[in-house]
Amino acid sequence: MARKNAYLDHLRQVPLFSACTDKDLAKIARAGDEVTVPDGHVIVDQGQTGREAFVVMAGSVTVRRNGKKVATVGPGAVIGELSLFDHGPRTATCTADGDVTLFVLDQRHFAAVIDEVPAIAHKIMGSMAAKIREFDRQYFG
Repeated sequence: MARKNAYLDHLRQVPLFSACTDKDLAKIARAGDEVTVPDGHVIVDQGQTGREAFVVMAGSVTVRRNGKKVATVGPGAVIGELSLFDHGPRTATCTADGDVTLFVLDQRHFAAVIDEVPAIAHKIMGSMAAKIREFDRQYFG
């Protein structure tokens, strides 16, 4: 349990979970696991079915869409968050730049948290809507 509480500091910094209370974040922390992947490891592969999301806790990740680099993300970034809501294809390929520590949250465990505390879904939907609006402003003015 002590280790799971250590995730709270990381999860507080994640925009997707910004509206969640400490109690909400503790439930999310208990639902996931930590993994470390080596340099060059493909974390998610564009076009493949997604079943989990990853919070970058340490290190950096290169994001490519259709083979073109679109971003480098670091601690606090979430990769694959759409997979928490559906089994659709990944929209980008994400590769570890050096060793990367990730907090992994799979769809099944995330759904159990939502079932237990439905208000978390409303908070996360608000965060995702803000992200979509920001993308819309960036690309369409």
